[in-house]
Amino acid sequence: MEAVPARARAYVACVVALALFCLLPLSPLSAVPPLSAVRTPWWAVALLAVLYAGCEQAAARWRFAGTFYPVLLAGAFLLPPSAAALVALPGALLSLVEQRPRWLRRVWRAAQLVVGVWVAARVHGALGGPDAVVGSDFPYALVPAGAAVLAFCLALSVLDAGILALAERVPVRRAWRGLFLRSLAPVAVHGPAGLMMAVLWRSPYGPVAALLVLLPMCVSWWVFAQYHRERAAHQSTIRARVQAVDIKDGYTRGHSERVGQASMMIARELGMDEDRVEVLRFAGILHDVGKLGVPTRLLRKDGPLTAEERRVIELHPEYGHEMVRGISFLGEARAAVLHHHERLDGSGYPYGLVGNQIPESARVVAVADAFDAMTSTRCYRRARPVPVALEELKRCAGTQFDPLMVEAFVRALGRHGWHPVVTAGQGGHPVVTAGQGGHPVVTADQGGHPVVTAGQGGHPVVTADQGGNPAMSADHGGHPTVPPDESSPPHPSPPHPRPAPFGPPGTR
Repeated sequence: MEAVPARARAYVACVVALALFCLLPLSPLSAVPPLSAVRTPWWAVALLAVLYAGCEQAAARWRFAGTFYPVLLAGAFLLPPSAAALVALPGALLSLVEQRPRWLRRVWRAAQLVVGVWVAARVHGALGGPDAVVGSDFPYALVPAGAAVLAFCLALSVLDAGILALAERVPVRRAWRGLFLRSLAPVAVHGPAGLMMAVLWRSPYGPVAALLVLLPMCVSWWVFAQYHRERAAHQSTIRARVQAVDIKDGYTRGHSERVGQASMMIARELGMDEDRVEVLRFAGILHDVGKLGVPTRLLRKDGPLTAEERRVIELHPEYGHEMVRGISFLGEARAAVLHHHERLDGSGYPYGLVGNQIPESARVVAVADAFDAMTSTRCYRRARPVPVALEELKRCAGTQFDPLMVEAFVRALGRHGWHPVVTAGQGGHPVVTAGQGGHPVVTADQGGHPVVTAGQGGHPVVTADQGGNPAMSADHGGHPTVPPDESSPPHPSPPHPRPAPFGPPGTR
């Protein structure tokens, strides 16, 4: 993200000031009692800082997005709070950052880690400090260490939730809960490794023995990095397939990304955890990948479709399911690809499922797909304003769409608005997108002619077609109204009685 909101920059500045306050006792001018009574082992600070910086560089070389917490936690167990916080500073400031602005992200990460390690060291010191590492029996030594790890994870989650709320408008409570639960497991694994380093460091064997703890941790970290690289390769493959669909059907260019965005909004509004939100985003992105198996002439046909042509287009969910069924990490997204054209009343396709027989992920994507189909210009009809599309979703709730999903999407749009990325149609002309507040802006179709859009407050603006007459939209059947489903007639009709070409869901 190139542009960082001013409020997010101010928040980063506040966290930086807090980090400097945590490091203030290290200043020669400071006379804070804790460090006047405790001598800081600067050689240990330097060694741990070099180790952490080296681990960060190795992570960047392995292209692993993560931080090597055992070294930081070992510093929190061994050193006074301010000295422990200093361990994170060089490695974070020298870390490789791909996203811009790089300097701001480095400063943010350094300040966040300084505060987190300082909090962990303070909690550990309150429960016994460095003496608890070797001065207590083994079971009791875990109590201050566990409390320090919990405080460390909590501090990082709270700070991350703040930046998400300001930069991406994510609700603080939901962001904090999701970040804390998601980061607790890896930090809890790194905690015992940091404690083991601290115990060996204070043992007769010295720091050299403590470094041996890093070897198995680095091996497991490398294996985990390989897993992430494989996942990234799968995601690149997914992007390539979606781009192939966009190239094949120029009128729907950007449609998959927008459906993914809308699906993510619905999932978050329903309170789903971030892992499911990500899966549903992929479900929205991939929902139309099966159109690669549909003849291009049918996708771009301006006139009404024949019954046979409609049956061919209705095969695309099954084609798409076959294309993604081997990608294991997609999970329930595969069911959404197969069933996103099912309807609650059983009149959908490919299997005519009814009500809760339709997977939840498919019900989410169905609402997102219909909304973007109505608010985008297609070869067979014009775009609808956002308020009109929402009214159509509400009208069809309970028969075509799940009312719970429709209500969640309406609430999400009311809170955040609709800000999709502007995309281009064939010839590079922009297609209809939404402006600030969710209201469509005046755009042009493929020929550069204006289409019907809405002005301030959602009121329609009168525009003209090529002949100077008021523009009117029509579907494939020539009807002046637009159905909420991009490939369905304006009035529901019973599904075509035909056998499923690949058998029941989950089988070939």
